[in-house]
Amino acid sequence: MRVVSLLPAATEIVAAVGAAEALVGVSHACDVPGTLERVARVTSTVVDAFASPRAIDEQVRAMTADGEPIFGLDEGLIAALAPDVIFTQALCDVCAVTESDVRALAAQLTPPPRVVTLSGTSLDGVLTDIGAVADAVGRGAAGAALVAALRLRVRSVHETLKAAQAPRPRVLVLEWTDPVYLGGHWVPELVKRAGGIDVLGVTGAHSMRAELEALSHARAEIVCVAPCGYDLGRAAAEAQALLADPAWRWLRACDVWALDGNALTSRPGPRLVDTIETMARIFNPSLFPPTDARLAERMHDARGVATRS
Repeated sequence: MRVVSLLPAATEIVAAVGAAEALVGVSHACDVPGTLERVARVTSTVVDAFASPRAIDEQVRAMTADGEPIFGLDEGLIAALAPDVIFTQALCDVCAVTESDVRALAAQLTPPPRVVTLSGTSLDGVLTDIGAVADAVGRGAAGAALVAALRLRVRSVHETLKAAQAPRPRVLVLEWTDPVYLGGHWVPELVKRAGGIDVLGVTGAHSMRAELEALSHARAEIVCVAPCGYDLGRAAAEAQALLADPAWRWLRACDVWALDGNALTSRPGPRLVDTIETMARIFNPSLFPPTDARLAERMHDARGVATRS
């Protein structure tokens, strides 16, 4: 079995079901598992991932308007790798290579590899995708066991919240900060399963742009800053910048948390359950163990006390 994975979530799933040795090609953004040094990188992007959020948004918009591809596929390298399976996605044209491009490439290869598309927009949809990936790499039993374990963890959070009749805080999740986008797809559902109420997000919908006035009127108690693809350090820097911005002064009346968006909210794979557990610890800290400092950091509390200098 020879596998090419064109998105980080699929790569994580392949590893989680015990088939990491089958990976022969991955995207430029794949970073889990930590043993990918030997694996060929078959995609690229000209977007400067370390530019400011505004600059990244402007670059992506300009490229889209001009019909320029955001991501490149190394077609020659993929052909040389002779994959049996290629994993792609049908969720977001600005997050990874598009499904149509992958299928067009696969049709040119001899023999044509199987193309498996991840398209879940809810937690159940993502769990279904996990099973599909596991089946495609011959690890169906491992996939079923993984999904069962993930469902058990979600159930444990639910039962803890139910037994305590825990209060449900009002929550905002920011998937991008300039311009502002709300967490979409599975994010509002994760908030709900973690014991919160997403005051503006819509479960299953694409990430939506929001104006500052709408945010300030939403009466959020907790704001999670989790920019798409950002690690915790970069998310924390964005949260600090918002707290210092006079236009965001309403934010100082909220509990503000920075989340590792790359690990928790942006990637439709097994770690979405980590997200539920992390959010549950933020929303009702007396009911759960402390948050993992590698994944989340409290930046400001509702009493107006900065928790990071």
